[in-house]
Amino acid sequence: MRYLLHTYGCQMNVRDSEAVAACLEQAGHLPAINEADADLIIVNTCSVRGKAEEKALGKLGLLCAGKRETPLRRVGVMGCMAQRRGDSLFKKVPGLDFVVGTRRQAEIPGLIARLDSGERDIVLLDDSSAHPEVPSGHLAPQVASAFVSILLGCNRRCAYCVVPDVRGPEYSRPAQDILVEIQTLVASGVREITLLGQSVMNYGRSNPVWAGVQEASSPYREDFPRLLAAISTIPGLRRLRFTSGHPSGCTEELAAAMRDLPMVCPHIHLPVQSGSDRILALMRRGYTANQYLEAIACLRTAVPHLAVTTDVIVGFPTETDEDFELTRSFMDKAIFDNAFIFKYSPRPNTPAAAMRDDVPASEKQRRNQALLVDQDVRSQRLNDACIGQTIAVLVEGRSLRNARRWAGRSLSNKIVVFDPHPGLAVGDEIKVRITQTAPQTLYGEQTDALDQSVSQETHTEKV
Repeated sequence: MRYLLHTYGCQMNVRDSEAVAACLEQAGHLPAINEADADLIIVNTCSVRGKAEEKALGKLGLLCAGKRETPLRRVGVMGCMAQRRGDSLFKKVPGLDFVVGTRRQAEIPGLIARLDSGERDIVLLDDSSAHPEVPSGHLAPQVASAFVSILLGCNRRCAYCVVPDVRGPEYSRPAQDILVEIQTLVASGVREITLLGQSVMNYGRSNPVWAGVQEASSPYREDFPRLLAAISTIPGLRRLRFTSGHPSGCTEELAAAMRDLPMVCPHIHLPVQSGSDRILALMRRGYTANQYLEAIACLRTAVPHLAVTTDVIVGFPTETDEDFELTRSFMDKAIFDNAFIFKYSPRPNTPAAAMRDDVPASEKQRRNQALLVDQDVRSQRLNDACIGQTIAVLVEGRSLRNARRWAGRSLSNKIVVFDPHPGLAVGDEIKVRITQTAPQTLYGEQTDALDQSVSQETHTEKV
């Protein structure tokens, strides 16, 4: 059977799709070239915003309508929307074959066999009382970077968020499993790993994680810095990132680990959501604006050139012009390298859904655009400071917009497009002299191969 996956949403969903693909191939199925070539199509869904669900439902509707011409094709849905809506999706999308929740993807190959034996409308939803079975497989194409999930679920219960309901309570994967997975990826050619978790610095807080690991003496007592240190000993791995964070995880030990472990990149994604203390309290974020600033100051003291990116929600219930302007000024104080701005949309069964969604759509759009414009100005200013510098870039492949140029990422996670030397390969780490910038991109020329004996920190762009 030839399969195809369509993935919506966050990096966690990307990683889940990779794991399902690996499970399917281990069971003897093959990847399809396109939809027309596919016998099995699975849509991996997101529930964080209403628009994400609408897009997934639209895609599923088209796929199932197309089964009139391909009646033997299987169409299934997995992920957060599948977990939230369950068997109601069979009525919403006639022709759908199966629904799989966020922690049962490893069962999909067996589910396909059940469909082949005649079963219909199969639903596999999560039992939050049981530890999840985490598919450990990765496909091994030639890629420079890979995601590795280390923390599943979330315990925070922010007022607007459905993640605790659709992904369940926090569960930290055993450190031994994580180390083995990363070793396998590095052996396949991966040079950069991004550790994933809804609140990734909570790793190890909900369950023991170190069984079976023979650690060298570690200077860290907290589980997440200890994990960073353990991963940093894996030969062949060049870079280590993690996302997403919470200010409560920005401890002195994390700061020390980011300073002292050369493999850990000088970048953190730390959602703030609002710069208004009143709105932060309504959101149940668990910190004030000043506490957020103190958290990033702790990290920047240890890593002076740290790049910080964030998420912001505009138009949360009762957000006034004054609240919005507090957010706007806060973003200048925090000096974000980049920000992802979202318009609030109520999610079913969350505390915020009980509040009146009283900010008009037009005003949400105005605030969204204002913050995007502000951030472009801020990002352009920060990126302009890179002109003339020579920085380390991990090569990801050819530029999507110009096949004669190549692209990669800097240590601080900025996209870098450059003119290459002959013989360049995905996964190489090179030097690029920056000659031009845009708000989201650096442009430059490859100078020569990076001296592997030189500390990567030497090449951190001083922004």
